[in-house]
Amino acid sequence: MRSTPCSAPARRVTPPESPAAGEAAHFRALENLYAAAPINRLFESRLEIPEPGIARIHFDIDERYFHAGGAAHGTSYFKMLDDAAFYAANSLVSDRFLLTTAFNLLLTKPLRGGPVIAEGRWISGHRRVFVAEARLIDESGEEAARGTGTFMRSRIALAGLPGYRDA
Repeated sequence: MRSTPCSAPARRVTPPESPAAGEAAHFRALENLYAAAPINRLFESRLEIPEPGIARIHFDIDERYFHAGGAAHGTSYFKMLDDAAFYAANSLVSDRFLLTTAFNLLLTKPLRGGPVIAEGRWISGHRRVFVAEARLIDESGEEAARGTGTFMRSRIALAGLPGYRDA
């Protein structure tokens, strides 16, 4: 019996995306979504999501964010704490945009300028409601504020949002 070589081209099989690769793509898309938000033209900052349930926002405080007393206004504290906690929670949800439903804030130290990191961490919730906390750490490593937020799934699909879908 004589064998004939197969004339069909070799088929390349692409393995399915690993869960870790899909998770990393979701994190990069959330980072891109954050960067694309119009509010971040006013608050220059950078989001990083290193792992599920963790988010960090790097930013600098300068006099643009000061109140009349020469330190950062509370809007800066709230914005960065809310965003860090929000993205920590939304890192666990790949289909829907979450919405903040409540946020409690404790300001413990005035920020007078320099680099600050908002560290967000998921605490609880897996289905509809999520709880996450965040803290602001100044350049000396001291905590300047902390907050806890409650976030709820919305009807807004992440894939439909500019920034997320473009990642």
